[in-house]
Amino acid sequence: MNSLQSPRARWFALALIVAAQFMVVLDVAIVNVALPSIKTDLDFSQENLQWVITAYSILFGGALLLGGRLADLLGRRRMFMIGLAIFTAASLLDGLAWSEGSLIAFRIVQGLGAALLSPAALSILTTTFREGRDRNVALGIWGAASGSGGAAGVLLGGALTSALSWSWIFFINVPAGILVFALAPFVLRESKAELDHRHFDALGAISITGGLMLLVYTLTRAAQHGWVTAASIGLFAASAALIIGFVVIEAFSKAPLLPLGIFKLRTLAGSNISGLLLSASLFSQFFLLTLYMQQVLHYSALKTGVAYIGLTLTIIVFSGVAQALATRIGVRPVLTAGMLVAAAALLLYSQLPVNGHYFWDLFPAFILSGLGLALSFVPMSIGALTGVTQDEAGVASGLINTSQQVGGAIGVAVATTIATTYTAHFVDAHAGATALGGAALTHGFQITFYVLAGFALAGAVAAGLLIERKPKATDEVVVDGALLEAA
Repeated sequence: MNSLQSPRARWFALALIVAAQFMVVLDVAIVNVALPSIKTDLDFSQENLQWVITAYSILFGGALLLGGRLADLLGRRRMFMIGLAIFTAASLLDGLAWSEGSLIAFRIVQGLGAALLSPAALSILTTTFREGRDRNVALGIWGAASGSGGAAGVLLGGALTSALSWSWIFFINVPAGILVFALAPFVLRESKAELDHRHFDALGAISITGGLMLLVYTLTRAAQHGWVTAASIGLFAASAALIIGFVVIEAFSKAPLLPLGIFKLRTLAGSNISGLLLSASLFSQFFLLTLYMQQVLHYSALKTGVAYIGLTLTIIVFSGVAQALATRIGVRPVLTAGMLVAAAALLLYSQLPVNGHYFWDLFPAFILSGLGLALSFVPMSIGALTGVTQDEAGVASGLINTSQQVGGAIGVAVATTIATTYTAHFVDAHAGATALGGAALTHGFQITFYVLAGFALAGAVAAGLLIERKPKATDEVVVDGALLEAA
C-alpha cells in the first residue's frame, strides 16, 4: 500500500501534473491560429492542412484508454514520464518540420505521447488525494487548467505566431517539458494497481485503440467528403465492429483493459456522457468563434487570441467556486446548472451579427460561457472519479479523457458539416453572395451554434437523470500513515 504523502508534497505533485496537463490541453487549441502560416511556409495543400490537427487527435483520442490501463499496470509515474518524454521530443520535431509529411508524422508521435501522459497524470491525482474535499479542491485546480487551456492556447498561439513564427507554438513545450520531467522523480511517488496478476489484455487494447482511431478519422473524413458515401459508411461500420468486438472481449476477459463493471457507478457513467456532449459543443465553439473573428470580423491572430482573455479568466476564477459547490451540494446540481449555462452562452453566440462588436456581442457570451464551463468541467471530473478504487484509477482517468476527445471529434465534424451546408444554402438563395462572404459564413455559424446548444442541453439532461444525488463514496481510513480503503 502506498503511504500518504505530506500535505506539502501532495500539492507540489499537483502543481507538476497540472502543468503537464495544461501543456496537453494547450496544444489542442494553439495550432488553430497558426494554420495559415503553416500552410504558407510548408506549402501545405488546403486538403491536407487539417491533418496537422487530425493526426494528433487520432492518436490522442484512440490511445487514451490504453494509456490509462498501462499506467495502472506498469506504474503511473513511469507512464507519466514516458508520455511526457515522447510529447516533448515530438514538440521539438514539430517545430523543426521541413515539409507537410514530416509535420504530420511528428504530430502523430506527439498525440501518442499525450495519450500516455494525460490519463497517467489524472490517475496520479486520484491516488494522491483521498475522495472528498481534498480531491475536489485538487480537481478544481485541474478543471481550471483543462477548461482554460483551450482559450489560453488560442491567445498564446496568436501571440507567438505574430511575434516570432509558427514553430514557436511547438518549441514552447520543450523547456516546460524538460523541467517537469526533471522534477517528476523527486516530486511524484510511484504507484500501480495492487493486483494479483500483471496480465495485459492485448486483444482488447488492439480492438478499442483501432476502433477509436478509426472513428476519429472517419468523423473527420466524413465532414469533408460526405456522411452517406460508400467509403464513410464502410469506415463507420468497421469502427463500430471493432468497438463492439472490444465490449465482447472485455465481457469474457480475465484481466480486462476496461472492466465493464465500472459503469455500474452511475455518477461515473453520467459524468462521462455529459463530458462527451459538453466537449462536442466546446471544441466546436472555439473552432467556430476563431473562424468568425478572423474571417468575418477580420481580427489578426494576436487580436483573436486576446479576445479570449475574458473567457479564460472567468473559468479560472469560478473553478474554485465550482469545486466548493460540488463538495457542499453534490455533483449533480452543479454539473446540470453548468451545462445549462453553457447552452445559454451558445444561444448567445447564435445571435452574432455580420458586423459584430466585441464588447456588445462577444464579451457577454464569453463571460457566460466561462461560467458554464467552470461549473461543468470541475464537477464532471469529480463525478468521473467518484467511487473508483485505486486499482482502476488509470482506467477511469483514461475513460473520461476518451469521452472528451471523442466528443470533441464528433462535435467538430458535425459543426463543420452543418456550417458548410448552411453557408452553401445562403449562397444559393442570395444573388451575389459568396461562400467566403461575411453574411454567408455568419449564417452557417448561427445555425451551427443552435445545434451545439442542443448538445449542451442534452448533457444537462443526462447529468440530471443519471448522476446520483449522493454517490456512494469510498470509506477511507488513515492508519499509521497508510491509506486503507474499504468499499
